[in-house]
Amino acid sequence: MSQANISKQQLIDQLTAWQQGKKDNEELQDWMVTHYDPDEVSIGQGECEWTVEAMNIVMNEYEIAKTEKFRQENAQLAIDFILADEARFNQTRHLFLQQGFHD
Repeated sequence: MSQANISKQQLIDQLTAWQQGKKDNEELQDWMVTHYDPDEVSIGQGECEWTVEAMNIVMNEYEIAKTEKFRQENAQLAIDFILADEARFNQTRHLFLQQGFHD
């Protein structure tokens, strides 16, 4: 039995749909809740370590945050974080976590 996998592109597609207004905050969170279970789903299989970590952070944050705190206008920060190379990992993580949500 093979484990389900969430690819980097699948996650980016969900974030892009949300960014474009094709999904609302609740739909984005529902997708995260439904698909993010690190014990049962492989996240970013075949991707480098920092990309997998970024994907886990993004999915976890959108899974647990209150939807009214989501900042759709800053969805690009999540996408940039997932796409960042190792040299920009910490910078893009900081921007996503600090500006991706209303305090």
